[in-house]
Amino acid sequence: MEIYETEEEQVAALKDWWKANGSSVISGVVAAAIIIGGWNFWQSYQQDKVKQASAMYEQLLQAQAEDKTESVDKIATKLQAEFGSTAYGAYGLLFQAKEKVKQNDLSAAKAIFEQAIAATDDVEIKHVARTRLIRVLLAQQEYEQGLQIIADVDQSSLGGFAGIYDELKGDVYVAMGQVGEARTAYQSALQAGQSSPLLQFKLDDLTAADTTQG
Repeated sequence: MEIYETEEEQVAALKDWWKANGSSVISGVVAAAIIIGGWNFWQSYQQDKVKQASAMYEQLLQAQAEDKTESVDKIATKLQAEFGSTAYGAYGLLFQAKEKVKQNDLSAAKAIFEQAIAATDDVEIKHVARTRLIRVLLAQQEYEQGLQIIADVDQSSLGGFAGIYDELKGDVYVAMGQVGEARTAYQSALQAGQSSPLLQFKLDDLTAADTTQG
């Protein structure tokens, strides 16, 4: 490390250093300012975007509460078009599909649930859309497709949905007349913590049917 004996030498050394490095220092400061400014703008933009999506989602909830089916469909479509990258876009699709089910338009509901699954990276929303899609397929008697969807689910992402999928699998097997497979699926659902009076009733009903047949 150099030691300067006089103030003049220090000033001269500083001038030499600035002459050699000043432009790169300025460039670095400007670049940092641009990055910070850009990041702050992006954060502000994202916050505004979420607020707008939230407000539109509130409109959707209100329309659904007032049973305004046409409004629900329009708002959900707009929500997905303008804010499809947010969770609100996926929620809008779930509401839209729910209305289609109420109208017994199962083909439209199926397409919307499939869109919701593809449109979001949120694991929980994907599971909700997927389980509802399986129920639609069950109603349409598309049993094999329903079972395939369950089989294709990433087991490491199941979390609290494991029992729900097992119960749905049991429902599909019952519809197919495969009682043994249905019982196994329902028992797996119970073991996974999917405990409910309805699930227990389904299992008891299978046992009663076996007893009657026996």
